[in-house]
This record gives sequence, C-alpha cells and structure tokens, in this order.
Amino acid sequence: MEIQFTCEECGSGIEVVPTLDASKIKCSICSHEASIKFSEPHLKGELRDCPCCSRKDFYRQKDFNRKVGVGLFIIAAILSIWTYGVSLIVLWLVDLFLFSKIGNVVICYKCNTNFRGVKNLAEIHDFNHEMHDRIVYSDHDFEGKALEH
Repeated sequence: MEIQFTCEECGSGIEVVPTLDASKIKCSICSHEASIKFSEPHLKGELRDCPCCSRKDFYRQKDFNRKVGVGLFIIAAILSIWTYGVSLIVLWLVDLFLFSKIGNVVICYKCNTNFRGVKNLAEIHDFNHEMHDRIVYSDHDFEGKALEH
C-alpha cells in the first residue's frame, strides 16, 4: 500500500512506506513533524484505521487530479465556440476512457491522507457530502460505518 500524508501546516504531500517502527513523519517543505502509527493490517495493504489520525472514516474516488480535469473542461468549453460543441463530445469520450482505466484512491475524511493499493477497497464507500461536513466541521466520528438515512 502506498500512503501519502497531507502536511497540516503547508498542505504538501509526504510519501511514506508503512513500517511498524515508524512513529514520526517530517515534511520536507516546512519541517513540520506529525505522529503516525502503523499496524499489521497496514503492512498487509488493508485499511482499518488511519495511521495519522486513528479514524476509521474513509471514502474512495478515482485517482485523477481534479485540477487537470477542470483545466481540460475549460479548454474544451473554449474550443466549443469554434468546434460547435464537438470538443465537449471528444472530452466526454476521453473522460469515459480514462474512467475505465484509472484506479481508485482511498482518502481519510479527517486528515486527507491518500491510500493507493488498498486490498479491502470493496469495503470502503464512495464520498458522502454529509459525512464529510459532519466529520470536518463538528468532529463527528462514524467509526467506519456508512451514513444511512
């Protein structure tokens, strides 16, 4: 499993390989240190709790850079003036192709840590706006259970 922590101070990504003896990570940009704690499931590629914030609330999404996606859409929208909308159809086809080829990434709701190569991906739910807001703004802990109405 590949893990990328998000620095609390500057927002930079910190790549870490899970090992049981790791206890601290240090940002190479701002030198901020954070505590981490890996467990046996992390070494096996299973995600049960976050090694950074110890929460169990995660979501999965496609592993595609949002800024690149928005940039491509803006370019296609501008070109649609001269292509009579054909550029938007081409972008939709490219998006459909990429959607089928790109894998998933799992993200912690609380600390935005990214996990790639998670073996128990089927157990993790898609993004939920209400869960996100309740976790980020009121520190609600769902303990890994999906929000159901």
